[in-house]
Amino acid sequence: MTQIIPQPGIMDIALYVSGESRLPGHDDVLKLSSNENPLGCSDAARAAYAAAAADLHRYPSTDHIALRRAIGDVHGLDPDRIICGVGSDEVLQFVTHAFAGAGDEVITTEHGFSMYPILARMVGAVPVTVPEMDRRIDVDAILCAVTDRTRIVFIANPANPTGTMLTPDEVQRLVDGLPPHVLLVHDGAYTEFAAGADGGVSLVDRHPNVIMTRTFSKIHGLGGLRIGWGYAAGEIIDVLNRIRQPFNLSNAQMAAAEAAIRDTTFRDHCADLNARMRDRLRQSLIQMGIGCDESHANFVLARFIDPAEAEAADAALRADGILVRRVAGYGLPAALRITVGDEDGVTRVIDCLGLFMADRRG
Repeated sequence: MTQIIPQPGIMDIALYVSGESRLPGHDDVLKLSSNENPLGCSDAARAAYAAAAADLHRYPSTDHIALRRAIGDVHGLDPDRIICGVGSDEVLQFVTHAFAGAGDEVITTEHGFSMYPILARMVGAVPVTVPEMDRRIDVDAILCAVTDRTRIVFIANPANPTGTMLTPDEVQRLVDGLPPHVLLVHDGAYTEFAAGADGGVSLVDRHPNVIMTRTFSKIHGLGGLRIGWGYAAGEIIDVLNRIRQPFNLSNAQMAAAEAAIRDTTFRDHCADLNARMRDRLRQSLIQMGIGCDESHANFVLARFIDPAEAEAADAALRADGILVRRVAGYGLPAALRITVGDEDGVTRVIDCLGLFMADRRG
């Protein structure tokens, strides 16, 4: 019998594990494991999605023009330089398939998003992981790792799961130091939670070897629909569109996303709530003696003394019906990533961990 053998690199991929959503014995589970918007999505997006049900028999637009124009209108971008995908993950997949292959190298960072090395291995490329410095992307480490085989550098800014962020000057130094044959992917999934950040727009407008990506899954509350987008030079977008499946987004996805992007009032309300609750949660954790870097996203990284204490804290939260994310797979075995919830949710976390720490450390 002939053995069917997958392409090199595929069997090296560890299966992605998403955040838990259920706890046996708990009906009122507080899910803070997937960085979802505690307010859900806007009423306008929900109404647009419901209205789209009338046309479920119709094929969707293949060019996403209405959604691209909406994104362009809100962010001041050229719609012709925007590509839409099934979450920003699909746009990242387009990039990897288009610009990396067998024997090439793709640079990721020590605590970077776990999808980056998966995407590299998917095309037979070699993921090169460089160290971070105090849970922040180290520009010098990236530049030192670049070789003639490097094709792509992935950074999330703000980063997941650390919540830390490079300054504009640091990102500019990174771009300036990359050879022209290397593409910088600036993943801005959490941009809307970082006050004053442009998500990489200014970089793209100045450098033809930069692409930025964004998602509707976080601040827009559409994680269940899977919609994302990217912005780059026209030449890059042209390449990516050649490997994008023509009907990758449904009418319902695009209708909801268009309504969501235009509802800037809801977006700003979510950003304001997140900023206030994030600061409250972080300051409370620090007062308890739990390490917590400044976060620019919609989660915080709670750092404990050792992996055993992190495991015990996770158990205490689970016993109280609260799900957070263990991040040992990101090289952070002594930490928990906690999504910033609404006021009641943050209070539950603070009360639970406060009791845990008082009992743990006396």
